[in-house]
Amino acid sequence: MTLTSMRFAVAVAIAASAAFTTGAFAQSRPAIETTKVEGTDNVYVFRNQNHMAMFVVTPAGVIATDPVAYGKPQGGQQYLDEIRKVTSQPIKYVIYSHHHFDHIAGGKAFKDVGAKFVAHRRTTERLKAINDPNTVLPDESVSDRGRTIKLGGTTLELSYIGETHSDSMLIMRLPKEKIAFLVDWVSAGTFPGRGMTDSQPLKWIEGLKRLQKMDFDRFIPGHPGNGGRITGTKKDVEELVTLLEDASKTVQAEARGGKCWDPAEKELQFPKWTKMPGYENGRHLVVQRFCSLWGRGT
Repeated sequence: MTLTSMRFAVAVAIAASAAFTTGAFAQSRPAIETTKVEGTDNVYVFRNQNHMAMFVVTPAGVIATDPVAYGKPQGGQQYLDEIRKVTSQPIKYVIYSHHHFDHIAGGKAFKDVGAKFVAHRRTTERLKAINDPNTVLPDESVSDRGRTIKLGGTTLELSYIGETHSDSMLIMRLPKEKIAFLVDWVSAGTFPGRGMTDSQPLKWIEGLKRLQKMDFDRFIPGHPGNGGRITGTKKDVEELVTLLEDASKTVQAEARGGKCWDPAEKELQFPKWTKMPGYENGRHLVVQRFCSLWGRGT
């Protein structure tokens, strides 16, 4: 094999790996993309590379979510520019899904145009303690009881159902459209990965079961799903419950056999899920987290 062909092969392998990890959507798609959600008049998905946010346009203004501009200095302004291509209505709210910077950093452009930032109380507590210069502090904190925002004929329900992927996660549901915005703790057909690291896995499963009882038909995830999907359904939620319960039971047996973290993290496989996008990169992280639970009680 020539040096040129070797370089080409490596490039193809890297691209294939990236595609698999991010839901296998076409690498030729632009880094930034805005799409109206099919079947709606005013619900949009903004994507910046592998992160997504939802925004809703109303006659009285715009409700935006996560700036998704961590490590992207112009990302917040690019998000605002994309909204401006759709509407000139003022940005009234920016809602944080949870406290992780990869989703909520970069909101200064929105703050500069007068948006009010809203987040769960735990997000506010964490951001005040860390004081990240690239992340705007919330103006308003939502209690565990949740909150409803009404703007220009649109209703957005903010709900908290406990610890899942984090202890600060808000569910954002549009009851009229029957659409929810669910970040990191629910995917559209991809295997869990880094989101496992600070999760509470048993509470996560409980939360997913409560989520199944909520009234929505589709959800927008925080990352593109399998094949680049920008929406998922309750079938994806059901699949994730089955996956996590299967992983928990399998790793529990390994832990009680004294195999956590090694050799389980290196060797343990989940045969039912090997073909699921993201499996190769996420498998050891799922094992690692459940090993911490069943091997150490944490």
